[in-house]
Amino acid sequence: MSDFRQKALDYHEFPIPGKISVELTKSAETAADLALAYSPGVAEPVREIAANPDDVYRYTNKGNLIAVISNGTAILGLGDLGPMASKPVMEGKALLFKRFANLDSIDIEVKHRTIDEFVDTVANIADTFGGINLEDIKAPECFEIEKALIERCSIPVFHDDQHGTAIVTSAGMINALEIQGKKIEESVIVCLGAGAAATACMELLIKCGAMREKIYMLDRKGVIHTRREDINEYKKMFANNTDKRTLQDVIEDADVFVGVSGPDLVTEDDIKLMAPNPVIFACSNPDPEIKPEVAMAARSDLIMGTGRSDYPNQVNNVLCFPFIFRGALDVRASAINDEMKVAAVKALAELAKEPVLPQVLQAYPEVDSMEFGPNYVLPKPMDPRLLPRIAKAVAQAAIDSGVAGIEQLPEGYMAE
Repeated sequence: MSDFRQKALDYHEFPIPGKISVELTKSAETAADLALAYSPGVAEPVREIAANPDDVYRYTNKGNLIAVISNGTAILGLGDLGPMASKPVMEGKALLFKRFANLDSIDIEVKHRTIDEFVDTVANIADTFGGINLEDIKAPECFEIEKALIERCSIPVFHDDQHGTAIVTSAGMINALEIQGKKIEESVIVCLGAGAAATACMELLIKCGAMREKIYMLDRKGVIHTRREDINEYKKMFANNTDKRTLQDVIEDADVFVGVSGPDLVTEDDIKLMAPNPVIFACSNPDPEIKPEVAMAARSDLIMGTGRSDYPNQVNNVLCFPFIFRGALDVRASAINDEMKVAAVKALAELAKEPVLPQVLQAYPEVDSMEFGPNYVLPKPMDPRLLPRIAKAVAQAAIDSGVAGIEQLPEGYMAE
């Protein structure tokens, strides 16, 4: 057993199993405390909430509570291993919510026979929470599940594998293209992978200016084109009217490659076919579509990003999802809409252009310096400015787009 594997197992088992627990926020030391916490004192907030349902945000933790929900059908890069196997990942998500945005969260693992059963289960408990983070659900079921829950729930429902990945990818891509002297609306984009993350990434890039007709998406059978009859409705949105059929056909003279597929599917020769000054985000985890050292050996004019923390330009969902939910819950948003996602993209992209704080550099002792450029197109997760910048941008976008439950941000909200 490798040292790292044993360390990971020990981390999850000791000193107590798991990564999250429940803590009290009120005193419960005396008989008087218990009389307030439960009977008879608890009757007073019950009456207030019954008379005015919005008071649930005043008297309970609903406004700071996230449900992290999975059925375990697409766990990390490990596949369909079932609900219980997904529990460590969902607890990990809860840990990140608490660490980066001080949001409480409970992991919920659902077993079901049909999509409708899953949706019914989640919809029936949704009002307990301020928001729902869906996680590790395979495509295309994840699209149907999220759509149905958004329609049925009055709180934000966010499938992070889709939209979190898309937001971070879009922010990094905008910056990388700027550094390379390219415009997103003129760029030819190749996307290897056609699942939830791929579809969401391309749709958000389009909202940020990319042209749909300049996007070539590939699945296991090759290029998704208009004459294929074996593609679902989600792939059809990216069916290109082209005679190109292979990765090599579409990557020639392409400006951008986005990989959300599997390891080592792109070769050095493929990279050499791309246009000058390309951008490559090879995000398959833990092993990218092409290793950075291989890509850099092929050509020196590229900007490279991966999903890994041991290479520059890590495309990591933790850069956005805690802060998006923070902003959404703080204004009692009923949804996380496109305006809020684009606001998060812009805030994340702009932060990367600012000087890196000393405490961020201290968290990465293996790096001497960081500044906006080919090896730094996205902020680091340890940057304390992520919370105020993204949460405030998302909260304001929720208000401006009409999905917030309050009319304006409190004075001094998220002041740095």
